[in-house]
Amino acid sequence: MAEARTTAAELVAQKLRPQRPGEILKEAVRRRHDEARKKGLSEEDALQSLFPTTILDATTLKRIAAAVLSGSNLLFLGPPGSGKTTLAKDIWDLYPKEVLAVEDCPVQDDPFSLVDTAFYHEVPACPYCKARHGGVTAKTLGEFEPSKVDAHKVPAGRRRLREGYGLSRIQGSPEVFPDNLTGAINIAKLEEIGDPSSPLVMEPGKVLQANRGLLLIDEIGKLPRGTQNVLLQALQENVVSPAKSRETFPASFVAIATSNLQDLDNVTEPLIGRLAIVYVDFNEGHAKNATIVRRGIAATRPFTPDAFIEAAATLMQSWRRTAGGTDELGEVGSNRTMIDIVRRAQAFALLAAKDVVEAEDFHQGAKDAMVGRIRARGQEGFDQNRTVVENFVEKKWRDAVKDGVVRSWCRFFVGELKEDKAEALRIVDSVKNKVEGRGGDATKYERFRRFIESHERLDGLAADEATKRIFQLYESTGAFTEKPITP
Repeated sequence: MAEARTTAAELVAQKLRPQRPGEILKEAVRRRHDEARKKGLSEEDALQSLFPTTILDATTLKRIAAAVLSGSNLLFLGPPGSGKTTLAKDIWDLYPKEVLAVEDCPVQDDPFSLVDTAFYHEVPACPYCKARHGGVTAKTLGEFEPSKVDAHKVPAGRRRLREGYGLSRIQGSPEVFPDNLTGAINIAKLEEIGDPSSPLVMEPGKVLQANRGLLLIDEIGKLPRGTQNVLLQALQENVVSPAKSRETFPASFVAIATSNLQDLDNVTEPLIGRLAIVYVDFNEGHAKNATIVRRGIAATRPFTPDAFIEAAATLMQSWRRTAGGTDELGEVGSNRTMIDIVRRAQAFALLAAKDVVEAEDFHQGAKDAMVGRIRARGQEGFDQNRTVVENFVEKKWRDAVKDGVVRSWCRFFVGELKEDKAEALRIVDSVKNKVEGRGGDATKYERFRRFIESHERLDGLAADEATKRIFQLYESTGAFTEKPITP
């Protein structure tokens, strides 16, 4: 992207004001929410539009939006697979990507850090900019003063934030050392410049790469304490001090961290105090869980009746209500597992050279997906937990499929027929006759076929064949005689 060049003096003349990343994000959230409401979206839909790829209940969405609007650094706390990392990515997508930066700065300093005294004390300029534009270096031992900088000589341009330049990600683990966050001396740059005291020989670490944007920290509780202390300095002072440098560098960003409950005790109290905790739990509403599965599976052969997507949501909700409280079984109830149940079912159908996923494919897929998420530390623990999971699947999978089928049929019965039982019986009779080759009322058959065509992902299967297979699935599970479930 071509940079629009200007100077700090021109920015001041335009009466622009400096903004911290928290303020920038806050304005972006408020603007998008207001735009959604003006378009006529409900409050829940407006909140969901802020985080479009993360499906959460309305209460959680509101809490997240409020935490962002408060200007806080965030810690999303919750069980594995509840959508915390996806949520952090949604916030990055929401964050405006264009900033004004000192044109020649290696860490994209805000121009106001050089010319605005009050802002400088909030977010200091980097050593390079102090030396180049303020005449202050580690050798001169002078004190930098923004009031002495000629704002007309501070070049500014628009920068596009991206990975490594305004966005940085840390995957928490014991191997993430302080230098990973602060940076280290780049030997090649040192040889080129020849001055070990120059800030240009520093290779920015993860914290410096996040300057002016977002720092995403997945599993913050797995970071060593020394690394957490580096992060704490940045959150407290908006600067970071590399271990092998005499200088401090600007580190102004919004931190968005995630953690599972079992790792929370590993986060130091001072660091916890700098983060606003929002609990992100699994959805209780069936419809949203089914939506998560639909979004998570690819539109590909074999044809997967939507009833099995509903069934995966039903099975996972049942597991969450009755089991899964231990660390070793926590991942079994995740959204990832819920999606994987259907993916595994599709795989079993493919291995059997089927065009359509069937109930037994779902059975095998559920068992393999859920057993595959056990996190036991040894053979004995794994075997015990596998027995628990397999017993659960054997007990619940048929009921889950039946529930999914009934929900799928009721989408037609309630949504299309408005619970007209007489019409439903006529349509069922007509479709049955058509499927079994005995003719039938073509108009009524066509009404059901159009519904299947518009509500199922046919994935290349002919609409008539899909209608036949869906009808047979409904009939075999007794869906037509069950009490309606509101879609």
